[in-house]
Amino acid sequence: MSLGRRETLRLGGLAAMALTAPWNAARAQGQATLPDKPIRLIVPNAAGGVADLTARTVGQGLSERLKQPVVIENRPGAGGIVAGQALISSPADGSTLMVATNAHAISASLFRSLPFDPIRDFAPVGLMGTFAIAILVAPNSPIRTAQDLIAQLKKDPTSTNIGTISVGSTQNLAAELFKTTAGVEAVTVPFNGTPALLTALLRGDVTAAFEIVAPITGQIRDGSLRAVAVTSASRAANLPDVPALREAGLADFDVSSWNAVVAPARTPAPVIALINREMNAVLADPAIRGKLLEAGVEAKADDSAALGRLLTSEAEKWRAVIERAGIEKQ
Repeated sequence: MSLGRRETLRLGGLAAMALTAPWNAARAQGQATLPDKPIRLIVPNAAGGVADLTARTVGQGLSERLKQPVVIENRPGAGGIVAGQALISSPADGSTLMVATNAHAISASLFRSLPFDPIRDFAPVGLMGTFAIAILVAPNSPIRTAQDLIAQLKKDPTSTNIGTISVGSTQNLAAELFKTTAGVEAVTVPFNGTPALLTALLRGDVTAAFEIVAPITGQIRDGSLRAVAVTSASRAANLPDVPALREAGLADFDVSSWNAVVAPARTPAPVIALINREMNAVLADPAIRGKLLEAGVEAKADDSAALGRLLTSEAEKWRAVIERAGIEKQ
């Protein structure tokens, strides 16, 4: 027997109500919900780097907990501007997130103009991990400690130089901050990438180099490179025998690279809290922590407010370093 139009519409409405009942109930109770679709996690770097590996590791765990696919979308280019534009033009409903790195906090002081405000236009979700920067010398160098390097810079600054990757990178700015904090002078020489930097170091073109630990851990362990210190507040978990700069007398020195997650600014607070809670649960998993450490990343979970404070303090710290070093805006 066929149903009349009115009865068909009534049944259709009841079916729709049944489908949306859980969502409406959650909304009425103040519980956060995410759209029923894959979550995009935009990475402002190419595939294979530390940020990408961190995003894929945490993203997989987040997908399992949320029962929704987390799709990694690499959007490298223009110092994070391409990725940032992609995020802020996306719905503010938790369905699109972005990995934020040190470069995000540095960008306001490094670029003459940006299509967004790195603080105001992004909602902090949570930290994922940190990774140290090492101060390196060649294995045959007479410099064996950070104190040796500082002494050499004070004795003969004109023939002692420091290599880093590109101007404005965290490694480059860490070197500038090191010179100021240690009260030394040296020419900072930027190179186009880690391979060129390490070649110059081993060839003797630069006296020391600042580079993140993650891609060079193996070379430090096998003696191909000598790490005299790390720039983080404490020793790196994957290089426990390498002292921190604080142990060399630079008591307040603390520079670590970090990877975090942000969302569009208008994302509802309950949604942010939901994603942060699930991310922190992922980061508490020993298997996840071990996998990240293999990539040179120490898992670090925090709440969104703490990440907001980190973004603000990092932006201010690097603004002062950039101005003091006389680095021109790009």
